[in-house]
Amino acid sequence: MDSKITSSQNSIFERLKMANSQGMEYWSARQLSRILGYSEYRHFLPVIAKAKDACGNSGHKVLDHFEDSLDMVDIGSGAKRNVEDVKLSRYACYLIVQNADPAKEIVALGQTYFAVQTRRQELSDEYQKLKTEDERRLFLRRQMKEHNRQLASAAKTAGVVSPLDYAIFQDHGYKGLYGGLGQSDLHRRKGLKKSQKILDHMGSTELAANLFRATQTEEKIHRENIKSKDGANKAHFEVGRKVRQTIKELGGAMPENLPSAENIKKIEIKNRKKIKG
Repeated sequence: MDSKITSSQNSIFERLKMANSQGMEYWSARQLSRILGYSEYRHFLPVIAKAKDACGNSGHKVLDHFEDSLDMVDIGSGAKRNVEDVKLSRYACYLIVQNADPAKEIVALGQTYFAVQTRRQELSDEYQKLKTEDERRLFLRRQMKEHNRQLASAAKTAGVVSPLDYAIFQDHGYKGLYGGLGQSDLHRRKGLKKSQKILDHMGSTELAANLFRATQTEEKIHRENIKSKDGANKAHFEVGRKVRQTIKELGGAMPENLPSAENIKKIEIKNRKKIKG
């Protein structure tokens, strides 16, 4: 699948997004049906019905995600009439594309878009509930493990195969984010032993920056269909540098200047003991 098409179609779903008077985002079912290739809205209604059933079966309140509405539309010569529509939450859109015609390429693209966006919102909501620095570190470190696996998989499709290749690839990301400092430089600067993992000694702010680096590099490799080690290394460096630039523009501390944190393994042990207790 052409990465440029994917990017373009993703932006279509983003442009369809609207907001109500309370600032809550939603999508119009009628507009979504047209984008997904349904010639008539009535053919789309069974898809909405299936999505509502899936919503209820998953334990969510259907009315929180599917809001019936009447909208005035032009029918020509200055005349207007009311048409039925449904205001859809992001989760509702996700369920709809999961139940739409999978033979349509745009449906497959919609599935990817709404799955990613829904997951991002879930993570954001979950993160907001965390109260302590230890909780935030544990959460972000788990996310880093998951997304580093996905990043490694994306890099492999670009030709980053051997352990040495991957170490060089990772170093490019760190150098972009840390102003030219590679992993060995960071070990020395942070006062860490060679055997200690840098990510295990990052606070939540530094982990968040690295998580953004990892997720955006993975997306860039897929989006631009990068198929070479040099291309993957360059992409990782560029993303790291842009994340650094954003931190600078926001007036944040440069990541290399952030202090080392307690080994997260100790926090994991304390957390397990707390749960058992």
